[in-house]
Parts: sequence; C-alpha cells; structure tokens
Amino acid sequence: MAEPVTVNDVLDGHVALDLECLDRVYLNAYVPNLQVGGQVVSFLTAHLGYPIPSPAILEKIGNAFRRAVGRFADEEHIPVVRFTKTDRKIDKMRPYLAVQAKTGRSGVAAIGVAQEFAPVFLATKRTGSNGAVWFSFTKADRRVSCYYFYLWDAEFGPAFLKICSYFPYPAKIWINGHEWAKRQAGKAGIGFTELSNGFAATGDPAGLQTICDRLGPTQITEFAEHWFSVLPVPLTDADAAAGYWWELSMRQVEVSRTIVLTQPRHARGFFEALVADNLDIGRPERVELIFSRHRVRRGRPPTVQKVFNTRVVTQGTAVTVNASYKHSRIKQYLKDGRALRVETVVNDTHDLGCQRRLHNLPELQSRARAANRRLLDTERVGQGCVLASPAFERIAHPTTTVDGRRAPALRFGDPRVQALAGALSVSLLAVTGITNKSLRALMTGLLGEPYPMNRASYDLTRLRRNGLITRTEGRNLYRLTDDGLAFAIFYTKVHNRVLRPLMATDRPQAPPPVRAALRTIDTHIHARLADARLPTAAP
Repeated sequence: MAEPVTVNDVLDGHVALDLECLDRVYLNAYVPNLQVGGQVVSFLTAHLGYPIPSPAILEKIGNAFRRAVGRFADEEHIPVVRFTKTDRKIDKMRPYLAVQAKTGRSGVAAIGVAQEFAPVFLATKRTGSNGAVWFSFTKADRRVSCYYFYLWDAEFGPAFLKICSYFPYPAKIWINGHEWAKRQAGKAGIGFTELSNGFAATGDPAGLQTICDRLGPTQITEFAEHWFSVLPVPLTDADAAAGYWWELSMRQVEVSRTIVLTQPRHARGFFEALVADNLDIGRPERVELIFSRHRVRRGRPPTVQKVFNTRVVTQGTAVTVNASYKHSRIKQYLKDGRALRVETVVNDTHDLGCQRRLHNLPELQSRARAANRRLLDTERVGQGCVLASPAFERIAHPTTTVDGRRAPALRFGDPRVQALAGALSVSLLAVTGITNKSLRALMTGLLGEPYPMNRASYDLTRLRRNGLITRTEGRNLYRLTDDGLAFAIFYTKVHNRVLRPLMATDRPQAPPPVRAALRTIDTHIHARLADARLPTAAP
C-alpha cells in the first residue's frame, strides 16, 4: 500500500527557490489639504486669490487639464482608447504596452478614457439675507471622466497612473514589485528564469532576495514624482509650492511568497495533500477549486459570483485556497504548475494594524510576510503531528505548572474539548491570533448551544496553562504554539477521519472493506463466545 503524501514530504528536499516579494501594489494619490469644503474655499481664495470661491474656477481648471491631455496625446502620437463599462482594461492595453516595451525606453504606451465613479466636490449656491451670493462645497461620488496613463517604465516595467479630471483630482497608481525586481536583477547581473509574474530560478537566490527586500516607499515615491512631472496634471508648480500636491497611501498591497518546486509533479502533489487535508476539518474556512474555464456572463457582473466547487483536482483545474480576514485575505495557488504562491492580499491596512500612508509599507510588508509564514508553518505542523507525542500524554491528565497552578486536562473524546480542537484548527486563527470573541463565535457553532464569555475565558486559561497558546504582551490576543497546533489538528483528524467513520460502519456510506473486516471480526467473536459456552445478548 502506497504511503499518503504530506505537505512536509513535498517541501522537504524538493524546493528549488523560496522568495518573498511585493507583488501588485495599488496606491491612492490624494491632496491632503483638499479633503473638506473649507479647504476648497481656502484654495480658491487664499491661494488662487479669487474673492468669491466659485465652482466656475474649478470648471476652468478641469477644462484646461482635459485640453492638456488631448494636446499631449497629439504631440507625442499616443493612442487614445475609450473604455466601455464591460472592457477589461489590461486586455485592451496589453498590445500597446508590448509595443512600448520593445523600444526599451520609458514612455506612455496609451491613454485610456473611462467614465467612473470618483469622490469629487459639489458646489451649492446660497444667498444670504443681504443678497450676497456664496457657495458651499461637499464631497460626493459622481460618475466623471478619468484618464488612465498606461506606462512602460525602465525601472518598474508595466504600470498605470489614473487621474480624475474633476476637483480635487484624486489619482491612483498601479505597479508590480516582481517586475521591478526583474529589472534590478538584470542591472545587477543576476541571471534568472522568469515565472509568469515571478521568478522560476536564479543562480543567486540570496542576491535576488536582497533586491526584493529593497523595494519600498523611496523607490515608489520616486516613480510617482517622475511621472507626475512628465504627464499633464491639473495642479501646477505654484500649487505644489503652496502645499497642494499629491501624497500616496496604500489601497491594496499583495505580499507574496513563491516556493518553486523541483518538478511539476511535486507541485501537484503538494496541492493534492493540502486540499485533501482541508476539505473536512475546516482549515481554512473555505476551499475553492475555481475552474480555469467557465462561461462568462456579459454585461454587469452578477451580484453573487459563481464558484465551481469540486473535490477532484485535474490538470485543467486552477486551485486556489482562500482564507478571509476582515477586508483582506490569504490565498494559496499553483503558479504555472510548478510553484506554490502564498499571498496576503491587504485591502485595508488597518486589518494588519498599520496606517495607510505609504511610509508604513515596510511595517505592513513585514506583518504580511509573517502571516504567509505562519500559514505555511501551520500546514506543516498539521501534517507532521504523530501519535507518540509527549504533549498529548501531558494534556490528557491534570498537571501542575512550574509556578504551582493547576492545568486542567483536555481529554480526547470530550465534546467540549473536541469542539475546542475544531475551533483552533481553523488555520486563519493561526495567522491572525485568537481572542475571546473569535473563540466564542466558532465554539457556538460547533457545540450547537450558547458558549458564554466566562466559559471561553476558562478554556483559554486551560489552553495557556497546558502550553498550547501564549498571550501577546499587553493584549488579550493569543497565539497557538507548535504543541497547540498539533493538539488541535491531531484531535480533530483522529475524531473526524478515524473514529467517526469506524463508529458508522453499519451505515451505507462506510467503506465496504471496513464493513467486511468488521463483519469478519464479529463472526470470530461470536464463535469464541459459543466455544466458551457464553450466552450472547438478544438482538
């Protein structure tokens, strides 16, 4: 009988490259002192010198910007593409980017024009009791014209800068960390083989990782300032000198870890092991096998996205394992059939306890990398726990801690202990940590009855005294130890995959070989009882 493959079997000795890098970075560019109505009035009066803060002034600036974009496109012979609401923008722009890339020079590949919702200021005309006219300004989302400048940059490769044509001219910037790292590696003389949006191999893994670590706020800010100086923009040098200029904040950041395996079969083996281990014990909460080919509905996207779920992984299937946390998520998938990509997608920096301004990117990246590592460590521990573990022997009986406190037992088979193990086996908790509130939410569903705060506090205490969790300094947040992960996953696996099927062997869903084996045992037991002249219970 073949031994079942585990995650540890696949990763140990079969890794060709392990690399951490920023992936896609999507930034907001905003003018900090043009965010409320009073600041708009100051901009029009104190800065521009107009006696009345009229919206006609803003219209004049916007019209001048739109004309400047048209002139720029004509003078530089840049294609202008008008997007419809059903267009996938990158698909329409990819041919233009390819043409610009062939030149080897930084430049604007094409300009896209779209009608999109954006936060802009609306003016309301008011008349005072003395007949004087004045205006108030409020911000609201309105469908307005936006310009997408699709760029090919010598440092960053493909990118785009989007500028709204209406006041206060919010902008967005999209770049790709892997594309930046490829160009820096080429300059440093580090040879590599490309993976789609990544690296497949390199002769200098340490040097390549150093390059990936170097990308941060400085390089991104230089990129933004360079293109703000090249492209037509609605704000002038005089505005910038007065403090009216864009600053950058993080809208969406993807932090990836790519583990390239030596052979494609090892990559496929990893996901077969990973998906099989997560389908029935809730680690993570949702496993999605999203087919690479499915019917695309035309027009507006459906309110509920269609997901095709299956237990079968075939060559024509793209596998994605998702674990959501607040607005963000961690995902795992196969990259080009030969690499594992673990990626934390941060849609709100506050989910990881960071501020949004770009200078906080190093802290955010550090926390996202730690989340990627914890998820992978959790999966390795989950398939590495064994029966002969001192921790299991210790927690099965009441013990005393080194400081003399009693540590209550966590006996296998006890319904509350099994529910506790099931709750802790959710891999998302291994990444984000455990709180009284998150434990109560999971335990209520597993037990099927109320699970109050004091009960959760007691369970957290006995987990901590048994060395299964540790408390974060200064916070009511707990993290699983290696023994805690082993406890949660081992108890859940044995109960759900061994004992529960064996206890249900008389039911049709039990495997036929198990039912046949137990019938044989039952026959031999009855024969022994008959030989011993012992009566059996009436059926």
